[in-house]
Order: sequence, then structure tokens, then C-alpha cells
Amino acid sequence: MPRIIFLDVDGTVVDYSNQLPPSAVDAIRRARAAGHLVFLTTGRSKAEMYEELWEIGIDGMIGGNGSYVEHDGEVVMHQSLTLDECRAIVDWLHGRGLEFYLEANSGLYGSENFKEGALPAIRTYSAGKGREDSANVTMDEVFPEMIYGADLYRDDINKISFVLGDYQDHLDSKEAFPQLKAGTWGGRGSHALFGDLGVANIDKAHAVDVLLAHLGADRADTVAMGDATVDLPMLEYCAVAVAMGNSSDDVMAAADYVTADVNDDGLYQAFEHLGLLG
Repeated sequence: MPRIIFLDVDGTVVDYSNQLPPSAVDAIRRARAAGHLVFLTTGRSKAEMYEELWEIGIDGMIGGNGSYVEHDGEVVMHQSLTLDECRAIVDWLHGRGLEFYLEANSGLYGSENFKEGALPAIRTYSAGKGREDSANVTMDEVFPEMIYGADLYRDDINKISFVLGDYQDHLDSKEAFPQLKAGTWGGRGSHALFGDLGVANIDKAHAVDVLLAHLGADRADTVAMGDATVDLPMLEYCAVAVAMGNSSDDVMAAADYVTADVNDDGLYQAFEHLGLLG
């Protein structure tokens, strides 16, 4: 029976240094050759889906943690912030002196001082993910196609991520924009490094549901793999949930199967265990 497979990207398909294990490429290609469908399901916007990911060979993507759905080049769903919402958020962040970037399918757009201002947080994030050379990480390495100097008032934005001065910035963003979805990333709870604001009532599970309706496919035939708390709705929605060996504890607790670390051929081992390789 063909399965519909939903794969988180960072920490699942690629490691936290953005390295793509050859075994993961092999597993995805073999699964598709066996008749299964594979969708990358990520917090990244389409602009961050670099060519090496498309070159694996996939059937489409869910981006922005569920705000964007694409199948075989067709846009199935795209929900973005309005121009007024974007303007209000940008003005609020400027007023607090917080650096940020806008995430759109057309590109990533950095605030005036994001390249310098966000570097300490990015290095801390890299260190927390086990990267040994985190002190030498550069912004150009992490965000190779970030656009600077562009108009920051836009109508095509999926979400906006910003460096937290402290956790209160996140709490205040929830109060300032109650109609939007306020989240954090880069650390658990008060240890978060970044906040973000995006369209409300959006998550990976909702996007999977929209895509299944488009495909005329059955939820019973779904498999999801992930490593982070943001993956939980998708893991709980799909019929089979796989946690990477490098997952947070809450993800492991929600999984039907825990595979090896992303750098230890975890994706390939999971595909093999589930009989997806053909």
C-alpha cells in the first residue's frame, strides 16, 4: 500500500549544520521508486528550500510550519500575513530595537542590523544543537540568500522571526498581536532565542489534512518523521509517528518508533524498519 510520508527538514532530513546525509537521499529516492509519496514538511519558507533538497526528488512541500502547501509544482494552499499586519509587526519590532527577518516564498528579508545583531543568538543556537565549531559560524553560512536593504513592508510574508532580548519580548508579542500565532524557537520555554509571529490556526497537521484532501488520500496511510516540539501536531495526526534519535523528549514520547540520530542514518533506518524502501 503506497504511503504518504511527511518529513521535517532540520534535524530529520538534514543535520543542524545543514548537511544532507547520502543515506537520507537514498532512502527517499528508493521510497518514491516504490510508489510512496514524500513531502518535506518544514518551518522553512520556500525561499529556504535550497536546490539540494529539491534535487533529492520529492513530491512537494509544506512550508512555514503549515502556511504553505505545494504538490507537484501546484500551490494547494498559501496563507500569509496581510500588508497591514506585516507593517504593524515591523514597526513594533523596530520600536523595541529587536532584529528580525521576514520569511516569504520570494526570499528572506533581514532587518537593518540583523546580520550583526542576530549572530550571537545563531551561534548559541548552533552550540545547543551540538555543532562543535559554533563559535565560528557566520550569518552568510546559515542564511546564504538573506536579502538586506529591501522594503520590509510586504504582503507576501508567511511569518516573521525575531531575536529575543529576553522571554518577555515573546510574551509581549502575544499581547500586542492576539490575532496572530506567536511562537518561539531555538530553546525550550524561557531559554528560547527567537520569537516568531505568523498566521493563526496554522500548524503542520492542518496542512497535512489540506494536502490529503487535495490528493484524495487516507490519513491511515500517512507516516510522519520529526525531531522538535513544532512537529508534534503532525506526529499526532499521522498514522505512524517516527522520532529521530536527536529529538526532544516530548517528541520521543509521542512516537510509535524512535530511530537513530540524523547523523547516524536515522532516516534510512526508519524507512527500512517501516518497509518503505521497496
